[in-house]
Amino acid sequence: MLATRTRYVCQECGGAQSKWHGRCPSCEAWGSLVEEVVKAGGTRGRGEVTVPGARRPVALAEVEATRHDRLATGINEFDRVLGGGLVPGSIVLVGGDPGVGKSTLTTMALARLAHHHGVLMVCGEESPAQVRMRAERIGGAGRIGVVAETDLDIVCATLIAERPAVAVIDSVQTLWSSELSSAPGSVAQVREAAGRLMRVAKEHAITIILVGHVTKDGAVAGPRVLEHLVDAVLVFEGERTSELRVLRATKNRFGSTSEIGVFEMTGAGLGQVSDPSALLGRGDLGGPGSVVACSVEGSRPLLLEVQALVAPSELAMPRRLATGFDRNRLAMILAVLSRHAGIPVASADVFVNVAGGVSIEEPAADLAVAIAIASAARGAPTGPLVVFGELGLTGRLRIVAQAERRLREAQRLGLTHAIAPAGTAAVSGTSLRTAATIADALAIALPAGAP
Repeated sequence: MLATRTRYVCQECGGAQSKWHGRCPSCEAWGSLVEEVVKAGGTRGRGEVTVPGARRPVALAEVEATRHDRLATGINEFDRVLGGGLVPGSIVLVGGDPGVGKSTLTTMALARLAHHHGVLMVCGEESPAQVRMRAERIGGAGRIGVVAETDLDIVCATLIAERPAVAVIDSVQTLWSSELSSAPGSVAQVREAAGRLMRVAKEHAITIILVGHVTKDGAVAGPRVLEHLVDAVLVFEGERTSELRVLRATKNRFGSTSEIGVFEMTGAGLGQVSDPSALLGRGDLGGPGSVVACSVEGSRPLLLEVQALVAPSELAMPRRLATGFDRNRLAMILAVLSRHAGIPVASADVFVNVAGGVSIEEPAADLAVAIAIASAARGAPTGPLVVFGELGLTGRLRIVAQAERRLREAQRLGLTHAIAPAGTAAVSGTSLRTAATIADALAIALPAGAP
């Protein structure tokens, strides 16, 4: 067995040190030294086993490509985000806020996969008894193998010995390697664990699902290399006060990153929401500051209620807060409204919320947010209508893709009045009015004489 040693490498300049320093002696950057493992007689690495001598390249045409069928978890919303199911030998990272339902989702997936495949749950944060209680609550405690272990060497040896089709590591931040002196959850330990598990998954065709923590900003905790090593990064979103949960992919080597899965937290686990538009778009729509936006996530159009509140500010710098919408884009929309539509919002507090705890990322929601803010500022209702369109800095509206699908979805739920950018094709049965600029759109949504 090759001897090992550790050293500390600066993430800013690459300088290596024999011991840890708070400040890098080479570039004087603070907190940039990270522990790494070096194998004696091999190249610098992070725990990888090196083979002496060169490797002979193989022509790509000579590589034997074995095609494996995806492993369907039986949870349609989960499979949709994955691109049709789990790919054998892949490694998937699932992140989310504490209590959002990451462990519940992965336990449900293992319970359904266990009917036809061998599965394993490696729990580092819970005891096997706690895992069984959760599994019994969702009705799937029968055939799931459980191992309570945090030692990385033992976990890898167990995976190789058992050879499950799917294994869940809950969570990757609890694993530790004896070759590193840093504490579990540190950058070095998380990187070492992810690298070792990735090699086990690829060499033995074991699908591994890593459950990861998130930072206070909502990003996956740990080094950025963690997201580069895995094949897919799934983020589980949801507000504590809401029953809705949204699963979206920020990286997927085997599918689209545009699809989302919608779940509803219940006492018996996560329930799938097959028609999220009917759930998210319900309620008293069309009041002052309320507009329905139609967003397309992958192959699924969603109707979402955008709410806005404009109130006089008592602060020198008025507040601009947004939930479920990008704050930088909100600032741009407010500037366009003030410059090109004459909506006085410079000295007012503006709050924007996407109802249901869902985030809108595509620019097609710009027009809906702008009309909702103008409606709230004037105190004028818009009535039940659907709005979509991208807003430019000049005040002009840009056509968005898949307009017909958006209008069909709104028509299915009884919303037949719509406002869209000029040039958008109409759909039979829908009253569509188009506008070239934000001023034209406001004139349609809030006609003269409205309060």
